[in-house]
Amino acid sequence: MKKQVVLPKFQVLMEQMGENIKLARKRRKLTAVEVAERADIARSTFFFVEKGDPSVAMGAYFNVLRVLNLQDDFLKLAADDIFGRKLQDLDLL
Repeated sequence: MKKQVVLPKFQVLMEQMGENIKLARKRRKLTAVEVAERADIARSTFFFVEKGDPSVAMGAYFNVLRVLNLQDDFLKLAADDIFGRKLQDLDLL
């Protein structure tokens, strides 16, 4: 895995996402091994997912969310682009 550089204040967001995934797994009473197997990823990779490691491929995160039936959360990424819309509106003037 290539080490991705993420600023410390944004690393906190990644760690929070990992914790959210861990809590979702526990609410479903699934073990880490079960989720890793169903997501077709190594147990060690799943460990890094639950830690919010930025070097884990987005596909691995998606497959974990799919196993937890949270795959639609991916559609929320960048869905409400307020800043981008403001930039677009400025260009229209």
